[in-house]
Amino acid sequence: MASSPLPPPRPISLADIAAQAERAVAMMEQIRSAMLAPTARKEAPGFSLSQLAALLEMEKGSISHRLGKGDLPSGRLNPSGSRREFTLAEARQWVREYRKDRLRPEGGEAITISIGNFKGGVSKTTTAVTLAQGLSLLGHRVLVIDTDPQGSLTTLFGILPDTEVEEQDTILPLAMGTETSIRYAIRSTYWDGIDLVAAAPVLFGAEFALPARQTQEPGFEFWRVLDLGIDDVRSEYDVIIIDTPPALSYTTINAFMASNGIIMPLPPNALDFASASQFWSLFSDLTGELLTKRGLDKHFDFIHVLLARVDSADAASTVIRQWIGQTYAEKVLPVEIPKTAVTGVASAEFGTVYDVSRYDGSARTFKRARDAYDSFVGQIEGSIRAVWNGQVGALNGSTPVQASTKETRR
Repeated sequence: MASSPLPPPRPISLADIAAQAERAVAMMEQIRSAMLAPTARKEAPGFSLSQLAALLEMEKGSISHRLGKGDLPSGRLNPSGSRREFTLAEARQWVREYRKDRLRPEGGEAITISIGNFKGGVSKTTTAVTLAQGLSLLGHRVLVIDTDPQGSLTTLFGILPDTEVEEQDTILPLAMGTETSIRYAIRSTYWDGIDLVAAAPVLFGAEFALPARQTQEPGFEFWRVLDLGIDDVRSEYDVIIIDTPPALSYTTINAFMASNGIIMPLPPNALDFASASQFWSLFSDLTGELLTKRGLDKHFDFIHVLLARVDSADAASTVIRQWIGQTYAEKVLPVEIPKTAVTGVASAEFGTVYDVSRYDGSARTFKRARDAYDSFVGQIEGSIRAVWNGQVGALNGSTPVQASTKETRR
């Protein structure tokens, strides 16, 4: 028996797409309300005496002894009186006191780091946020700039790009030339020590504004807009982290040209490896056109490749890790971020491993994930301090700066 023909599909109009977008935004608001109830805003984790001792790398008894001086926050006892608890801000006061010799030195300026990759799904945004949180837990003051119109990083800070971010909250006015300093867009966040410049879909306008200005304004260099825009606030932060779109866009080029260093999260699989190769080829071609042919140059203090979303059970990844090691050599960080249930649970709740106060799953699994990120943050802090040492040495006339964050005329 012949089957009856299927009816033709109903055409999907732009109005249908607009309605779908409204439903998606409404659902996101419901999800956030459920995840972040009752305040519909994220809250920073608290710290026990043991956790504070781990941050400070010292014994609990030493902290208890120091509490007697009364010059640092004493926290408070929990309702049952069984343990002492500290807020994130209080914990960071302790960290800044005990790690003051490892913070930004006199004569050092904010180190700017871009997180970049050609494609999505490689933990780029998670890497940016965890790096910011981890550095803040080491006492550093961090500014995070979201240059991706999708606003994933903004969302991880508990802010909905579609409904809670206006044009003036993004870098778009900077790209359009109506602002010259990024200060107008900086906002505080739920996480003490981290400020944010948010992103929203309206930021797609930068991809039109920057090339338009390049053709219309004599002497304009579109790739320097963000670099010049953060000059005004460099002295107020230790580290500036820029999350970039998953493409070599005008904003991505701006982020890279404003940076001391670049971090590329790279999962060990064939497609991501191939995509990364294309990324560097295109970036090299573009910088050749933009800078080299104009007699300009650009130096980076460091470029790191971070093996991310590593599945230890995947035999093929072992071969691809070898490819990555042979290709990027010393640029590959000696730490791997494992693909675990912990990161999946945290991201489902609009958070990272540093947002998790208590993990209901395996303590061993959580420790493995947290230790990996702690190691990653420690590696990056080492690179940051090396750049500061070079800056201070150059200022004192004792050591030349090995790399410059600015463009230089040949």
